[in-house]
Amino acid sequence: MAGAALLTPAIVLGAVRYGDTSRIVRLATREHGVLSAIAKGALRPKSRFGAALQLLSEGHAHLIPSRNSELYILAAFDLTELHTGLANDLSRFAAASALAETATRFIPPTPLPQLYDGLRADIALLEQVPADAIEVVTLRALWHLIGELGLAPSLTACARDGAVIPPGESAFSVSDGGLLCRRCAGGGSTIQLGADDRDSLGSLVVPGRDLPILDGRHAAAHRRLFVRWVRHHLTDTPLPALEAWQRGQSP
Repeated sequence: MAGAALLTPAIVLGAVRYGDTSRIVRLATREHGVLSAIAKGALRPKSRFGAALQLLSEGHAHLIPSRNSELYILAAFDLTELHTGLANDLSRFAAASALAETATRFIPPTPLPQLYDGLRADIALLEQVPADAIEVVTLRALWHLIGELGLAPSLTACARDGAVIPPGESAFSVSDGGLLCRRCAGGGSTIQLGADDRDSLGSLVVPGRDLPILDGRHAAAHRRLFVRWVRHHLTDTPLPALEAWQRGQSP
């Protein structure tokens, strides 16, 4: 890999062991998208990284291009936010893991500053909100990420023919990409969304809208819908953290 060294704001999306003492980390960066780097010696007792490479921690990454691989070398990670509140609560940790896994898998290595800024804001909110708001904050964060990648569902125009969707029509097609008008909804597999569910989905997907209030049954339905959307439009390979979050389990 050729190129200059980078000093960039970064969020730790995940890390795996590499050899006896090192870790390979995935970093979301503001100007370079998601990058992979090796943190040499990160597992040593007196590592210079300390606890800085925890899930969704923020800092400034010092990255050196490698001559022999696609990996950068993480020379240092100057921690700015550790987000310990995410690790101290199982529900928050499950949500954080799902968000980090989705970002890791689908954010490309290209500049996406608006997505990065939104991810930072969503992480901070997820750490701070009351327990009964974790569900909707996570759903909005996940839909926000998908939306910034250009893959949000169509909720105001028919996903097949572009016709305006009037109130009261609620046939939702995952495969077609959103709501369908009455004329297009006659064939194929659709999900019938009630008026409240349609409004709630809009509040989760459309930026700037107030968060909806979801009871347990409706929250579970929205989790299933999001995972089904990702499986159809982005990947058919397993996403363990996202699927554990969908089931209401810790990863």
